[in-house]
Amino acid sequence: MKLDRFIRLALGFLILLVFVIAIAALLFVTESALNVWDRLVQGPRLLLYGYISVMVALVVAAIWLGIRLLVRRKIAEPERRPAKLSKSDIEARLREADAAGVDVGEAQAELRELASRQQAGSVHLCFFGEISTGKSSLIKALVPEADVVIDAAGGSTMDIRHYRWRDDVGLQILLTDVPGTGGLEEGLDKLAEEEARRSQVVIFVCEGDLTRAEKQAVKRLLALEKPLVLVMNKSDRYDAAEQAALMQRLLDHLSDLGGEIAKGRVVAVSAGGQLDLIEKKADGTEDTVRRERPADIGVLVVAINRLLEEDSSTLDARRDRAVFQLTAEKLAAAEQKYRQQRSEQIVRNSTRKAVVGALAAVSPGTDVIIQGYIGTTMTQSLCKLYGASPRDLDIEEFLSLSQSRAGKALPLSLAVAGNGLKAFPGLGTVAGGLVHAVAYGLIFDALGRSLVHTLTKHGELVPETAAKEFEEGISEHIEAGVRQVARLALDQQKDEHGSGG
Repeated sequence: MKLDRFIRLALGFLILLVFVIAIAALLFVTESALNVWDRLVQGPRLLLYGYISVMVALVVAAIWLGIRLLVRRKIAEPERRPAKLSKSDIEARLREADAAGVDVGEAQAELRELASRQQAGSVHLCFFGEISTGKSSLIKALVPEADVVIDAAGGSTMDIRHYRWRDDVGLQILLTDVPGTGGLEEGLDKLAEEEARRSQVVIFVCEGDLTRAEKQAVKRLLALEKPLVLVMNKSDRYDAAEQAALMQRLLDHLSDLGGEIAKGRVVAVSAGGQLDLIEKKADGTEDTVRRERPADIGVLVVAINRLLEEDSSTLDARRDRAVFQLTAEKLAAAEQKYRQQRSEQIVRNSTRKAVVGALAAVSPGTDVIIQGYIGTTMTQSLCKLYGASPRDLDIEEFLSLSQSRAGKALPLSLAVAGNGLKAFPGLGTVAGGLVHAVAYGLIFDALGRSLVHTLTKHGELVPETAAKEFEEGISEHIEAGVRQVARLALDQQKDEHGSGG
């Protein structure tokens, strides 16, 4: 009890002391300020105004510095841009990216192709579907004179082909045959989906109930917000009851996927073609006979004609928006590739500077990596590259938190550095200073790689998260960069010896 009373008395005395000191400081500052003000008022006006200007400038500078240090600025993320882009939006982004050094060739090619189609004025109908569903056969039935390649084995279309067709009112239509999805050839699915986005209308061809992959494809196509006709081909394989059940299943699938498509745009057809039949001869032997099956595509023609009776400007506007979005995605991919390449250069150059410093130092330490000018500059450059604007305190905190992790990883980096240097023939005995320099560079390289991973994943620098991911991935990153850093250190040592000789 006595001890508790003593603590309370001590705290009360401490509070009283702080209060007295605060009052005394306030009185002192007030008296000093009034004395300075009286002297300024009595002095020349130029001195008064100059003093006031300096004080205002100091206050403004203090406020600016406080904001820069304490306020986290928002990240300019490409994902936060409007989903529906206009032509001016995408062109502005292309100019900005091109000026920054991004390869915008593929994105610009999409706009050039769109301009070409706009000038031609044709309507593009894209026949989309999995391999062997009969897309090419349907086009052949619509345009008998077209030189359409049809292979019984399926998957005959390996590139994009256009065939001219005119509807009942003479409108020129281009029927686009794209590679079937779900095949073994890499990249054809992407090629088909991109062409579907460039077209005004998509004709999705299936041969029965939708598979899981087909449902996902239809969902992506519906998200384009452009007209879609769902065609069940090879309907002659089913009787009337089976056809009706399948058609209802297709309508149910569209409803589940969020599509609002009229019944007239879900049709059952037969593209015809050739059919192999087995006939028995009089002597009892069997023979395979190939016969032509008549095409039954009338309902598809009606569905297409009704769809094209809509306002053509609406079809074009939907097509344009889809192409703008495709262009934006290709631009985003190009920007990501540029960031990866540029980030590798930044980390490599910073690592080289760190190795040079380590070779010149008497006893290199990991604390210099984290707290030094090179580490700060690398972190700032990478954040700027990925559109992050961290506070200066965030950078300092990230480097400070990473310091202990780097210290723990030093034995591992020394061991990896020694083994990595032994992999170079003719090196002989590895000097301790060179091993330390490589270890120094490995930790620095791992820090840069980890930061790139964090910025790619999160889009901003959160010190605790970034430091934790650095700790979790440091072993992997050290192993990944050993050969490159070892080569860099050896080349630097040779250059120093050459210049010294």
